Amino acid sequence: MRGGATTLDAAAVLPSPATLPGRPPRPVLVPADQVPKRSPFTTAGRAALLHAVCHIEFNAINLALDAVWRFAGLPEAFYRDWLQVAGEEALHFTLLREHLRTLGHDYGDFDAHDGLWRMTEATQDDIVARMALVPRTLEARGLDATPPMQARLAKAGDLRAVQILDVILRDEVGHVAIGNHWYRWLCAQRGLDAEAL
Repeated sequence: MRGGATTLDAAAVLPSPATLPGRPPRPVLVPADQVPKRSPFTTAGRAALLHAVCHIEFNAINLALDAVWRFAGLPEAFYRDWLQVAGEEALHFTLLREHLRTLGHDYGDFDAHDGLWRMTEATQDDIVARMALVPRTLEARGLDATPPMQARLAKAGDLRAVQILDVILRDEVGHVAIGNHWYRWLCAQRGLDAEAL
């Protein structure tokens, strides 16, 4: 997609996959209240914390790609934006996974919850709700949560994790902006008040 060499058919309606695409056998998915608290002040705790962020990024890849194939008939720029987001989320996942490996762990070593993907399922029939809730709400919450997490990781001496979160934070600001843009565009197309929803 880089450089615009790939063509897109924005009107194409793609079939739904029979199963959730790209889901590995691990991590084991458990209810959110069964995921233990993670302290960055031990190696295992830091690995568990970074695994949780890695899992968020894994789901974010699929969220962005889901927006591309699920919602037909939008401007080509919509699809290009979400493919860009998917690429950036994949970079985040890769950076976190590589760092997890330096801590003696890998993606899938800790239980995780599926709250983020459930938001995808809840908004599968309403693109306005998707744009309102996923990039504008969930990703925006991540912007608020990242600096305190970075401070704890810095205090624990994990400067590489802080650097990775800097990359993620920078990119997530752009993802929220993309979500805001398309949310407002969709509201305007449908005659909806973007501020009232």
